[in-house]
Amino acid sequence: MRRGAVRGVVVAGSLVAVLAGAGPAGAWAGPEADVAYHGRVSLVKGRLTVWMVPRNEGPSALANATVRVRLSADLADVQEPAGGCVRAGVREVVCETGPLPEQGPGRHIGLVLGLREKPAEVAVRIDTGWNGGATDRNRANNELVVLALDTGDAYAF
Repeated sequence: MRRGAVRGVVVAGSLVAVLAGAGPAGAWAGPEADVAYHGRVSLVKGRLTVWMVPRNEGPSALANATVRVRLSADLADVQEPAGGCVRAGVREVVCETGPLPEQGPGRHIGLVLGLREKPAEVAVRIDTGWNGGATDRNRANNELVVLALDTGDAYAF
């Protein structure tokens, strides 16, 4: 996917949030969804693997959302992000989830990220960058931090 395409989604999401805004007495005017992420991370000699499945616990379906993966270590200069993903900074990758049906999973997202150094551990922060303009009252299942040690073991979230 082209770099501008994902940024367009993120920018559009911000614009939707501004345009939709809050309704009377601060009530949100958009649909309600509950985006969650489940998967695993592993680290081996400066190579971080992140595999996840976004899921929508409902009650409304989403046409698209973006998941943000932020690291405590710098990414290597050259990356080949998965389809629908783009490097968004020195330590950040953003991926679109694709459609998230009500009470259902989205597409599998797999990242193999090279790191500039070979750290003994990396903290991986996973959260929603843009959720299609929906209200998400349960942010506990979509704001995660996983510590991956350089052991090759898979750490689940």
